[in-house]
Amino acid sequence: MNETQRQSLLGAIAISSGAAGFGNITPQQRADAFANLEQFKTYPGRMAACVEMIGCSTLQIAGVGNVPSDVTVPGKLYALGLIQEFLKVGYNSLNESDRGQLRSSIVLAARQLAMPVDSSSIKMNDSTRILAVKIAALLADLALREFPQRWQTFVSDLFSPVSNGGMWCEAGADTGGNAAGIKICLECLKLVTEDCTDSDYNARISTTRRNDILLGLNEMSTRLLPLLFELLSKQYGDVNNAKSTLQAMHQYVASNGRTMAQMTPDERAQYQQELDRRDAAGGIVADVLGTLEKFCQSMPLDWMLKVENGNDFVAALLHLLQEDVANIQVLSVACLQQLSMRKLDQYQWFRLVSSLPPALFEATNAAAQRANERAIAPNSIDMLIEQLEFHRSLSKMGSTLVTAHLAHITTDKDISSGRGVKFDAVSSYLNLLSEMMSHPSGVICGEQINTWVGLLRDPAIVRTNVLSPHLGRVLTAYMNHIVKIRWEDVWEQEHPYSALIEASWDDDEAYDDWLGNLRSKASQLFRSIGNTEPEIAVTVIHSQMRTLLNAHCNGEPRDQLNPENNELTVTSTACLKFEGATQPLDNILHGLPSWAVDDGNYDAKRSRIRSIIRPLLSELASMIVSWNPNDIWLKFRRTTLLEALKHYWKYEPSTLPSGVDTLLMYLSATDNPPKERISEDVIGLRKKSGVSLVAVSKVVPHLLVPWLSQLSDRAKTLLTSGGLSPINEMHLYEFLSCVATAVENPVDRSNFVADVLANSMRSLESPTIQSSIQSTEGLLSLMGISQAGTNSSCVTDPEFVKKVTREFSTLYSSLNQLLSVGKRCHEAARKRPNGGLPVQSLSPVIDGSVALNFPDEGPINLSDLAINDPFVALWPKLLPTLLQVFDVTLRVWHPEFQVSLLRNNVQRYALAISDDEAYLATKQESSVGGVFGKGGTAGSIISGTDRRDMNLAPRWSGWFNELRNNCFQLLGLLSAQRILYAPEMSHLFPQLVSIVTNQEHLRSMEHRHFTQYLKQFIEIMILSCPSSLYQSHLTAILGPVFEHLQVRFQYSWNPILGTGGLSAESTKPLFSVNCAEAVNQLASSGVEAWLIAYYARGGLFVGDLDSVTAEAMTDKVRVDLTRTFSDMIQSVLALKGGWALVLANKSKEDALKKNGSKQAQSSGPKSQFSDGSGPTNADGTKRTLVRLHLDARKLLRIDKLCHFLLLENEQIAGYLVLTLIQCLEYPDAYTCRRCTRIVHRVLETVAWVDRYTELLGYRLFSVAVKAIITEPKWMVGIEWDMINIIRDIYGRLVLGQYYLPSGQGPGLQQPRDASNSMRFDQTKAVGKPLLGGGILPNPSDFPRRVLMEIGMSQDDILALEKKLVEKRSAKDQKETLRDVLRVAADKTKGQNGVLERAGEEESLLHQNTRKPEVTALPEKLVTYSQLKRKEEKNAEDPSDGPWHGNLF
Repeated sequence: MNETQRQSLLGAIAISSGAAGFGNITPQQRADAFANLEQFKTYPGRMAACVEMIGCSTLQIAGVGNVPSDVTVPGKLYALGLIQEFLKVGYNSLNESDRGQLRSSIVLAARQLAMPVDSSSIKMNDSTRILAVKIAALLADLALREFPQRWQTFVSDLFSPVSNGGMWCEAGADTGGNAAGIKICLECLKLVTEDCTDSDYNARISTTRRNDILLGLNEMSTRLLPLLFELLSKQYGDVNNAKSTLQAMHQYVASNGRTMAQMTPDERAQYQQELDRRDAAGGIVADVLGTLEKFCQSMPLDWMLKVENGNDFVAALLHLLQEDVANIQVLSVACLQQLSMRKLDQYQWFRLVSSLPPALFEATNAAAQRANERAIAPNSIDMLIEQLEFHRSLSKMGSTLVTAHLAHITTDKDISSGRGVKFDAVSSYLNLLSEMMSHPSGVICGEQINTWVGLLRDPAIVRTNVLSPHLGRVLTAYMNHIVKIRWEDVWEQEHPYSALIEASWDDDEAYDDWLGNLRSKASQLFRSIGNTEPEIAVTVIHSQMRTLLNAHCNGEPRDQLNPENNELTVTSTACLKFEGATQPLDNILHGLPSWAVDDGNYDAKRSRIRSIIRPLLSELASMIVSWNPNDIWLKFRRTTLLEALKHYWKYEPSTLPSGVDTLLMYLSATDNPPKERISEDVIGLRKKSGVSLVAVSKVVPHLLVPWLSQLSDRAKTLLTSGGLSPINEMHLYEFLSCVATAVENPVDRSNFVADVLANSMRSLESPTIQSSIQSTEGLLSLMGISQAGTNSSCVTDPEFVKKVTREFSTLYSSLNQLLSVGKRCHEAARKRPNGGLPVQSLSPVIDGSVALNFPDEGPINLSDLAINDPFVALWPKLLPTLLQVFDVTLRVWHPEFQVSLLRNNVQRYALAISDDEAYLATKQESSVGGVFGKGGTAGSIISGTDRRDMNLAPRWSGWFNELRNNCFQLLGLLSAQRILYAPEMSHLFPQLVSIVTNQEHLRSMEHRHFTQYLKQFIEIMILSCPSSLYQSHLTAILGPVFEHLQVRFQYSWNPILGTGGLSAESTKPLFSVNCAEAVNQLASSGVEAWLIAYYARGGLFVGDLDSVTAEAMTDKVRVDLTRTFSDMIQSVLALKGGWALVLANKSKEDALKKNGSKQAQSSGPKSQFSDGSGPTNADGTKRTLVRLHLDARKLLRIDKLCHFLLLENEQIAGYLVLTLIQCLEYPDAYTCRRCTRIVHRVLETVAWVDRYTELLGYRLFSVAVKAIITEPKWMVGIEWDMINIIRDIYGRLVLGQYYLPSGQGPGLQQPRDASNSMRFDQTKAVGKPLLGGGILPNPSDFPRRVLMEIGMSQDDILALEKKLVEKRSAKDQKETLRDVLRVAADKTKGQNGVLERAGEEESLLHQNTRKPEVTALPEKLVTYSQLKRKEEKNAEDPSDGPWHGNLF
């Protein structure tokens, strides 16, 4: 490059970097400069020019008026960037001589920058620092490629003193002038360590290369570590010396009666020089700690923990905790944090635990001294803010050190015994952690919550005395910090710690997220403390509640009042305080062990604790029950506290009647003064009271039975008053039904439930309701939709709106009350001693390993079912009405009604989605504030109005959703309670089948309707059906449903896959503006064509919703439907849910029997679900006799249901398998992954059946192969699952191999038939899919045909089959298939498809073909240590011979 080109390049660099001296630069000049710099990157001699540029001491160019302009820094940065890019793409192509020259040039440039400058310059300027970091990165890249084999002088080139040709400082000399050299060395070492150890960079550097570099570094550690320790000691000494000098200067000025602002110019210059000296030395210490942090994180522990020749890094780090200059104390904690996360042995861990408390004591004293020097209090806000980051990182490090090494506490005998040096040290350390939590900022204790929860969950630690002294402080700290801070006080600086709070969290949203996370974890903490140390827990919560009630019982200090009625609001101080006390009270009472409260006989220690606890709890309950606030929000908080007492009332119910009476009273609460329309606050209080009533009745229903008549009378009074809302009435019904389930006599129980629900039944049987549900027109009239067709203004007429709302509420509330009570009764029935089974008693012994016949696995009379479930007796009267409502509701979506409604500008909104559904399709954020919040979707479906307005139109969509979901859930309850299979209901079964499988109903439902239909009815029906009734009750329903699903899925996903003739535009939902087009299409094209487009858009009509949210809604309903289907099939095939747990239990039992472990069968580990005293389920919960009986019946259903679905009915099996095959193609990873598991179960069940061969061997196999070789981006992460499907099909249908369930384990090869070598012997598990299933005895050519279609030859297929037979492990077979499919995938590249293709970096097929950026060197690494060990091994030593070697 000649001088002209050089000047042109420098000019372009100057213009691009904005160097001074070029005047006003035009956009054209800047564009030309950029083009020149880009063009230079292709210049053949660019590397030589770049090497020349970095070797120059200065780079200058003439600017305006020929004034020299310095471009040294931007010029060298540009050159270094080009060299770094060249290392990635062209360095490996250089010969040894060129590589050496390039390396020497870069090292020379680094030395030039590292050469000592004028000693008067103490601090390194920013330009030099930037260059130093860039050169360090370049040297690190060179070291990654060369060290240690080719660059054996790496350490001496960098870490030798400048006088010896290196970049390091002279021993004992002042480093001020050589800061750049030190920065280069430390940064380079840090980057090399990080790149070779951080897993994020594993793909960049080959494993061999990383190992070689780490071996080289370990070999040179004896040279590197002393240099770092010496530098750290020297610079820390310089920091202290400079601080002492500065302190002396302060004292000197003060002694002369002056302030620092009154210093003379000479004094100010000397003062600034010492400041620069302190900061420069502190910066070097910080750089050293940054490198040491990487060593602590990944390098051998001996580097940091071994004390050798006076070099003790741990002691240094602990000492540096007291230094605040340049953030040194935080960096020291970061190093200790990395060490604490490593696997320390007991000695190393104990050293840190015992050393940290005294080190922190010194750090605290140092901070106090600094505060005194500044004449401020050590705990002042200013000091707390300055040290916040240090305290937070310290708390995190301290807790990590415990959490990561709990085993050292549990296994140490001294700690377990509660005495000795180690016990004292650990106790002192935990005391330190607990004292930290007194910090005013919640982030400090937030870092420790996982540690305390972990300690309390470990039974070995809980048995010791190491935690007890600290739990009171811990409990108090968390109880204080879960009280919400009113952020308005922080903004207005009214909070005493406003500045500290603002430093702790960025804004109120960050604080809310933190508080929510803390509260979610604190529940377990409070419960564990209550269970472990009930005396401490009860004492603290009693004291807290007494203090709260004394200070705020009347709302004091009565701030943040509502100006309308002068009452407290949700943000008032008293309300926030009581809200914060509810969670600890509830969880502590919940966690209390029974011995601490009940009347049992226990040892002296437990009796003493109980004698302390019970009076406190009694007083606590009395305080809450007797508290009678006037403010609505205080009543709300009292309600939550009363609900928490339910755990105490189980043992001592003396205050229970008063508490329940208060909750009943709050159900009819009113405003003060009364208003015409009840306020939102009162509505909230009523709802919470109802919820609390139900919660209490679930826990202590048996204790409320004596007051049942009084409660019934009180309920009737409330119901006849007319002031309750529908949801309040529902809560009241649920409350009474829960109490009723505790009545012992089944007849009385049923009569009471019938009496409770008599009003609901009468409402449904009333002439108004009955006439309305006789036809769809009647239902539309009931909801005011028909009237809107003739008079659109009626939907906003207040009187008409109230009338219609009242009439619809009668219908909906009656059904909803029946549903709620029915669910509560069913839940209670399942909790009875017989588990809800319709048998008188359970046999004490049951063998789940053999198939049994149970008398209750068939039709059961209603009278027998009613013994457990009092709701059963209502079904004969309820079911006809339910079916009628269900039928007329679904008819609204039939094409003929849709045409009529969509044509009308108002009636059309009855078919629309609701604002709430639109909100669920958006990205939900806490800042939005829900549907009605700022940014919510209220008023988006019908522009300008929502359901809160006096307008019927926006209410219709929600009403239909409620009505339809109620019907689905009642049908699910009908199945779950086994009413559907009762002989007395057989006359209604044909009517039910005709309605729930009505083809017009199935075809007309939107996706969102069908999702609920599957989830709330079909799945429950399949799971609850007795195994003997599959043919009689499931066939008629599942056949039409699965047939319809196959068509619905196909038309829904065709536009996404680019098939079926519809474009992606067809998936857009129907809007108000194009309703006429849909109506015209139905009229012109017919129903069949219209349904194709209907399914493509999911059936959605979204009104005036914006297009982005509308399209998101379409995607959501499509994906939700397929996911619901896959989850349902998983559940019924025992691949998830309760049935999967049954198989897991069986597998566990079989394994224990095989191992002969009797003790393991009778007990399990202690956990939060089980005390370990008896058998446990596979999920850790306790396994009772009831569970054994239920599991035996479920196991029977599992075996028979799989056979029924896939082998007994062609309609069900055919459409089910076809739908599953289709689902493997749909671009939804959730669905696809679950369907792969289902397909394995299908193969295990039917692979041996000839009529399935074409379906599985060709259709399924081709779909799986296509999914792999086309490499769609959506499938990244589930390719192995799909390859396992290919393996399972090929093995069973071609190779005569079968596998463990879900395609696990090696291929189990079946031998050839002795009489026919073309056949395989069938497996012994052919009829037992749960044991592996069968194979196709006559090998099929269908899979081979598919392989030939993707380009494989016959020889290739034979070679593939040979490998699959010779190497049958799962890993080998899947790797073999991947290699074959990779070749086929490469042939399909370049073919355009609708779905985006995964890149090579993401693709599983090309995973092994990706090469790292830094490859291994051909030279084998041989270190001095290796040679020395080899020599020692080979040395002859007579003592190493046999003991009798000298006898002869």
